[in-house]
Parts: sequence; C-alpha cells; structure tokens
Amino acid sequence: MFPEHRELITQLKSSDQHFARLFDQHNTLDQRIKNMESRIEAATHEQIEALKKEKLLLKDSLYAILRKAA
Repeated sequence: MFPEHRELITQLKSSDQHFARLFDQHNTLDQRIKNMESRIEAATHEQIEALKKEKLLLKDSLYAILRKAA
C-alpha cells in the first residue's frame, strides 16, 4: 500500500500513534478479508463487503495523513 510513501509510512508508524493504529487496523482487516475469501474464516458476502468498505475508509484516512505529512 502506497509504495511511493514507504519511507514516510515507516517514519509515521514510529512517531504518530494515530497513524500507527490506523495502519495496524487496516492490515488486520486486510488479513481477515483474505481469510474470509479463502474460506479459512466463515463469512457471508455481505460481511466481507462491509469489511472491505471499512478497510477502504481506513485507507482513505491513511492517505490523507500521508498527504498532509509529505
């Protein structure tokens, strides 16, 4: 995610607790969605779609922070 901001992400993860928390939440959701789509974790299509929307909102928030910090 955002390879062009790799260095800034590393910096923000260690200096900005809010960014770090959002980043971790995004990664956790990403893994959970992958598990659901792979049938490792049971879920309905609606549940998966709801999590994808939540993940997208987190990604938008992360990008906004990155743009402001850049």
